[in-house]
Order: sequence, then structure tokens, then C-alpha cells
Amino acid sequence: MITKSVKRLPAENGVSGWEAISKRSLPVRTLDGNVTADWLIIGAGFAGLSAARRLLQLRPDDRIVVLEASEVGKGTSGRNSGFMIDVPHNLSSSEYSSGGLDATRLEMAQNRSAIAFAKDAAAEYGMSSETVDPAGKINAAATARGMKLNISFGQSLRSAGEPHTFLDASEMRKLTSSDYYLGGLYTPGAVLIQPADYIRELAAGLSRQVDIFEGSPVTALTRDKGTWTAISTRGKVTAPKVILGVNGHIDDFGHFRGRLMHIFAYASMTAPFPAEDFGHQVSGGDRWALLPADAMGATVRKITSAGQSRIVIRTKYTYETTITVSNRRMTGMAEEHRRSLDARFPGLKDIPFQHSWAGRLCLSRNHVPAFGEIDEGLYSACCENGLGTVKSTFAGMMAVELATGTRSADLEKYMDHAKPSRLPPEPFAWLGVNSVIRWQQLRAGREG
Repeated sequence: MITKSVKRLPAENGVSGWEAISKRSLPVRTLDGNVTADWLIIGAGFAGLSAARRLLQLRPDDRIVVLEASEVGKGTSGRNSGFMIDVPHNLSSSEYSSGGLDATRLEMAQNRSAIAFAKDAAAEYGMSSETVDPAGKINAAATARGMKLNISFGQSLRSAGEPHTFLDASEMRKLTSSDYYLGGLYTPGAVLIQPADYIRELAAGLSRQVDIFEGSPVTALTRDKGTWTAISTRGKVTAPKVILGVNGHIDDFGHFRGRLMHIFAYASMTAPFPAEDFGHQVSGGDRWALLPADAMGATVRKITSAGQSRIVIRTKYTYETTITVSNRRMTGMAEEHRRSLDARFPGLKDIPFQHSWAGRLCLSRNHVPAFGEIDEGLYSACCENGLGTVKSTFAGMMAVELATGTRSADLEKYMDHAKPSRLPPEPFAWLGVNSVIRWQQLRAGREG
């Protein structure tokens, strides 16, 4: 018998604005008692729920159980900026296209497969255009360096035969009513989601055929005679095969320790303001989505529903060895967001932030996922390296294909990578990574 205790349970920093404005239709079910299943999935985020849906496609008669430590949409899956991006974005290098042409094309193909999977799920479960919007996205430049990065990015896209459009300052002003931006680069393939709604609606659709238990953290995993048992606070789930879709928490399960970087990304959402007249004058159209030309800059989205608009801004990152950060850190980041927002939209200075939060990204030093069969019948679909919406979706799909013995060219290519590299020992990793982040943020300047 093998027993692995889970080192730490997930914890969140602040209430995500996406979660706060989300509408939930799925009743909360908590594991209470002992359950036997054909498949156990741990984690109800992009990886876990995508794995559940892929399992339904391949093994429709099997019993599938999903365990979620918190509530669906409250964790990392509901704390991102809501971009499902097809073109590469390597956060750790602070550039949007860092690989060669072949690697770039492969990454685009994988991202697009994940986007197609999400679009199909949205259609199957009747998600609205506010939840899933195939609007594309704009890389916005606020500095001369940002403009050069966009030109370079456009050259990469042109080399790959990808459609794109450059926007000048007047076009950016028409879109956003802001004089802050010098230009932009539009690409049509990205899908914008309300992440908490997407995850909750996906879970609601799956719950017709999948048992999803929330508030049911796994505190230990035991394998005995080829069968796994996950121990939770009020029950157990026994299954021959287990898929871990827990992103950076995989090291708390005892795997990939000393190989994964936990990066906190910070975001804030304004209180609602009238969409008409005032809203259009100070912040442009009803909906738009901007990524920074420099990946360490500020991501900004405007959303509008029922005549009310909000701005969401995400900027600033830190590397931490803990799973939470201090209230002082959260307050400081919200102040940074305020300065960044006011510089872009001075007409919104009197509109307060209603929500500020942090979410954890997981990166590896050599930019590869923590993926594969890590023990007999135990599969990892973790470490998204900065584009969690698409990469975790794809990892969940691929983990199921691996676990079911389904052969595909996608899986063969996805398996062709090294193991995540070891990090330097602490505190050297903390000092080194945060120094790099700080330097990249300083270099980003007005993009932040």
C-alpha cells in the first residue's frame, strides 16, 4: 500500500470579481460517504472539467467523479482575465512569441484545439455570448518599445501566415476613448470568456452525467492492489484511475517538487457605472479586451451587461512559496491597479474598485507542463505555463487520451517534451525569480 498525504489545501486571496458577478445554477453537492467510480478527477477547473467532458466522449458508460476542494469557479479558474488565446504567449520571457516557427505553429494548433473544444461545450450547454465571445483580442502598445514588440509580433504572425491588423492611436482612441495607447495589433482567433460563468456552466452541463462534489478537498491518496482511494473530510472515492487537474498544487500531492514556480497575478474590478453617455465618453465601446504589447504590462477588459459597465485590470506579479499573500501585499497591488487605471481612464477616477484578488499561475523553468502518468493509474494534467484557459483545457483532454489508451497525433506531439527542470534551492529561487519579474516590470514601464 502507498499513501501520500496532501501537503497543503488551496486557499484564495480576495474575492474574484468574476465570481462575485457570476450567476450559479448548479446546486452545491459535498461528498458524504464512500463512493466507487471508474474515474476520479481531482480539481474542477479548466483541466479537470475538460477531462470529464473528454471522458464522456470516450467512455460514456463509465462512472466519473470530480472532487473540488473549494467551490466551482472560486479557485484559479475563476481568477484569470478570461482570454482563450490561440497565438503563443510566453509569460516568463515577457514576449508573445519566443519559439521557432515550427514550435509556434504547434502551440497555435494545440490552443485552437482547446478553443474548439470550449466552443463545442458552450454550444452544447447553451452558454451565452457574454460567457463565451469569439471576439478576438488586441495587443495594446503604450510605449515606443511596445510598438516595436507589436511590429515584431506581427512579423512572426506574417511568417506563420496568420491574419492580423494593426491599429493606430486614433483607432485605439475610438475603441477605448483613451489617449494612453499609441497603437494595437488585432488577432481574430481569441475567445473572450467570463471565466467563472464558463466554469460554472460547464460544471452544470456535465453534472447531468458526472458526479461533481464541491467543498471536498483531498487530504490523502492511497493506492492498494491497483486501486486508488482519495480521502476527503467526509468521505472517500475509490477508482482504478485518477486524473489530477490541480495545476501548481500537484507538488502538494508529492509530485514535481522543486520544479514548479508559483506566480501570483493580481487583478481588480471596478464598481459598475452607466454604460450609456458617461460610460461611452470615458471608456469607449461596451466591450473590448486589451493585452499588453509587453507581456508584463497591464491586461484590461471592459464588460457591459444590463446597461452597466465595469473595467477589469490585471497587472503586477510575484513569485511566492506560500499559497496566500498578506493583506498588505493585496492593498499595495490594488493601489498599483488604481494608478494604472487612472492613467488610462482619468474619467473613471471617482469609480472605486469593488473587488481585488490574486490568482496563482504555475510555470516551469523550461516552459513544459507537468504532464503524464506519474504513478500507476495516476495522471497529471498540471502546470499551464501562463495560458491556463487553453493550456489546461488541452492538458485535460490529453490526459484522458493517455489514460484511456486513445492514440492521436495530438497526444504524441504533446508527450514530446522534457520533465520540468529543477529550480535553485530556496531562498535563491525566490530572490532570483522575483528579481527577474521586477526587472521585467520596470522594463515594461507605461505598459504596466
